[in-house]
Amino acid sequence: MSIPKAYVEHVAVWVKDIHWHIRFFHDVFGMTLREVQGTVEQPIQYWTLGGMQFISAPEFAGPEGRLGHLGVMCEDMEYALSAAWKFDVTEMPQGRNWLRLPDGLAVEFIQASPVACVAQALAINPRS
Repeated sequence: MSIPKAYVEHVAVWVKDIHWHIRFFHDVFGMTLREVQGTVEQPIQYWTLGGMQFISAPEFAGPEGRLGHLGVMCEDMEYALSAAWKFDVTEMPQGRNWLRLPDGLAVEFIQASPVACVAQALAINPRS
C-alpha cells in the first residue's frame, strides 16, 4: 500500500487585531468567510476560504511565536496518526488528533470527507 496523501488545509495564527487581518486578506486576496467562532462582529476565531485561520489575541505583541498550528487534511487520518507516533510527538489537550512535535509545532490532523478531495486538491497545479 502506498502512503496516503495529505495537504495543509489551514494555517492558524494569533493576531492582535482580528478585524484588520480579516479586511486585509479579504481586500488583498479575496479570501472570504468559511467559518467563525463567536460572531462576525466579535470573532474569537475566523477561518477563510483560502486557508487562513485568525485567532483573536488582543494582548499579542511581537513578531515571534505567532503560529498557532497547522491543520492538515488527511486521506487516512488514522494511518497518519499511527505513523506520527513513531516520532517523538505528544498528544495535546484538544484531542487525539492534535499532536505537538518536539520543536513545539502543533499539528491538527483532519479526516477528509470525502477522501477523494485530498487527491483533487493535490492535483491542482497553480503554477502550471
